[in-house]
Amino acid sequence: MRVDIVTKEYPPEIYGGAGVHVTELVKALRSSIDVRVRAFGAARDEEGTTSYGVPAELGAANAAVQTLGTDLEIVTDVAGADVVHSHTWYANFAGHLASLLHGIPHIVTAHSLEPLRPWKAEQLGGGYAVSSWIEKSAYEGAAAIVAVSNGMREDILRSYPALDPGRVRVIYNGIDVEAWHPVEDPALLAELGIDPAKPSVVFVGRITRQKGLPYFLRAAERLPADVQVILAAGAPDTPQIMAEVEELVRGLQETREGVVWLDRMLSRHELCTILSAATTFVCPSVYEPLGIVNLEAMACGAAVVGTATGGIPEVVVDGVTGRLVPIEQVQDGTGTPTDPEQYVSDLARVLTEVVSDPERAREYGAAGRKRATDDFSWQRIADQTAALYAEVVSGGR
Repeated sequence: MRVDIVTKEYPPEIYGGAGVHVTELVKALRSSIDVRVRAFGAARDEEGTTSYGVPAELGAANAAVQTLGTDLEIVTDVAGADVVHSHTWYANFAGHLASLLHGIPHIVTAHSLEPLRPWKAEQLGGGYAVSSWIEKSAYEGAAAIVAVSNGMREDILRSYPALDPGRVRVIYNGIDVEAWHPVEDPALLAELGIDPAKPSVVFVGRITRQKGLPYFLRAAERLPADVQVILAAGAPDTPQIMAEVEELVRGLQETREGVVWLDRMLSRHELCTILSAATTFVCPSVYEPLGIVNLEAMACGAAVVGTATGGIPEVVVDGVTGRLVPIEQVQDGTGTPTDPEQYVSDLARVLTEVVSDPERAREYGAAGRKRATDDFSWQRIADQTAALYAEVVSGGR
């Protein structure tokens, strides 16, 4: 069987969880399946991988139109595949057209949903209507949709009620616990400005509305004075959210010590070191289909405090591997808390409880490492994905 995987993100161009997912899935699948990767971006020298850029004629076009142009470059090359598997709306158009053109099944893995990210209109303008149309068309035409959590499956069926529920399958994200593991490097921590002798709360993520960083920064104002606030945060979606985060960080730095903002791309060794030293990792997302970053933190032995939304409760076991923060959300697709002040207050309260009991936090971290190892291996996920390929090729549903 030959499977063509279409993705915007692929090494070395990875900036989010979808890219991590594709990278690790491909690695695990290639032990038993002929996998061809068709990725956006600069040329790559990996065997079985082809890169595609934006057509020169579209250099000045809206970003969504540039995406369509790249997708069209890919479609013809999918000829000969038994299955085409696309990841994110950027790649969905190529997968959908290739399925129609070549008469092969198209599988979509849902890492996020455009109807639940209306703030993307700030970034894409009219391109958001284009991306939404692409996603809807691809999902409704797909032989199968992979949801990375049960929460994500519910979101898919709510967003696209025309779908046959039997076509939406849950296959979790995974984690490589050999690559993500506890690391002790006191010299690196000192270089980064982190004191391992003091408690710390660590945030790792892009600066987007869905990641909820402004809520955490407001909650951080209420943490005990000795708690360090470590932010590995960059790649803002818009100048507006960047300005908001900068103002909040500046305010924190004026009122407390130990606020460290690392706004560059960190190496895995650096991230493992920071996460391993954390008293707790925080995931204040208001929208999170699963959250690979939570698995990365757990694999490094960090307790996790996460919002009880999306797929996070399927990863973080409350009172075992960390804590869940309650949230009531507006049902308009934004994930905005119905009472932002209550959410910030609850987040601050739970974080304070965890950082104030370092022994319990260490127990959470140890349990999290075990859960990541036992339940989220990439080989297990690859086996489930390969079985789905075989099913759609045989015509099953």
